Amino acid sequence: MTRTPSGIIDCVTSPDLERLARVAYEAHRGAQTESLPSWEDTTTQEQQAWIVAVSAVTNPGEATLTEGVNAPSIVVKAGDQTYTFHKDFTVGRQGTLPVSDDRASTNHALFQFAHTYWYVKDLDSTNGTWLNGRRIYNDQRLRKGDKIRVGRTVITVLLT
Repeated sequence: MTRTPSGIIDCVTSPDLERLARVAYEAHRGAQTESLPSWEDTTTQEQQAWIVAVSAVTNPGEATLTEGVNAPSIVVKAGDQTYTFHKDFTVGRQGTLPVSDDRASTNHALFQFAHTYWYVKDLDSTNGTWLNGRRIYNDQRLRKGDKIRVGRTVITVLLT
């Protein structure tokens, strides 16, 4: 982050920092009683403000989201198969964890690791992503025993 001659902050961001800002905004949005626009519908200035806010609470050079580096494993079961992941992955008909389910979208849900926890996020799927019987609209933290439904497929978290 640098200041321009006019005093305006010019924010240089990494994709991870921008993604964390998006997650923070969506969590804020989900906690509000009033309707707020999605991240994509906010102005560039609002997005930059969220990125600046997130960067203010992270140390310079600190990884805000891991891409598998030092991320603890998540072990999930889909059908009779057990899978172990060490970095973010997608579930869907063509996801990293592929499901043969005509009710699942091509890339239906994202499982991501952030700040010591695993989260699940719906990727604007047609039929929604469900966590323990409730449809999710923003990132949700995962715990051992959680059941995520993608189409008709149930994915159980065995270990986080």
